[in-house]
Amino acid sequence: MTKKTIITIGRQFGSGGRLIGQKLATQLNIPFYDKELISLASQKTGLSPEVYEQADEKAASGLLYSSLLGTYPLGLQLGNNYNMPINDKLFLAQSSIIKEAAAAGSCVIIGRCANYVLKDNPDCISLFIHAPIKVRIDRALEEYQMPAARIEEAIEKIDKRRAAYYNYYADTRWGKIGSYHFSMDSSVLGIDGTAALIAALIGLKERRD
Repeated sequence: MTKKTIITIGRQFGSGGRLIGQKLATQLNIPFYDKELISLASQKTGLSPEVYEQADEKAASGLLYSSLLGTYPLGLQLGNNYNMPINDKLFLAQSSIIKEAAAAGSCVIIGRCANYVLKDNPDCISLFIHAPIKVRIDRALEEYQMPAARIEEAIEKIDKRRAAYYNYYADTRWGKIGSYHFSMDSSVLGIDGTAALIAALIGLKERRD
């Protein structure tokens, strides 16, 4: 890759979006951000990663307050508003980190409304990875060792949570074609094939630019 490119990946649970992002980052030899954004946000704000883990990719509900709030300084233009929900603090911290990562160079970023945060960045390519429910159930059983009973319900619950998070903070809709540059069914080419396809698309964009 010769031109700076930031790849953001939204995903249905069990579609393999995270694995695709990891393989793509390895193939292109660029940084990969997923759960790393939680620890980086913790370092930036002083709140513990365990607190942020509970709020990650969840919309503010007014329920996730903590006695820890107000104890640590925030370097995020949040002023002294200690009553702000942890979810909002995490979103602002992660958004700041996402912009810093994008400014630093090429990278792959999973979820966290990254395509919305970087919507004005011309170097950003946004993707949404989806797959049929049967494929996602099989992957959840294999990769996450989720119990077979009511697994489809669990998958739908996670997707609803992700949609609520995205729709709360962004001005577009989670999973809708118009919210992303590309939408891909990972079951067509598999994890490796989808990562290779994205790499090829990046190459085509570089040559066009």
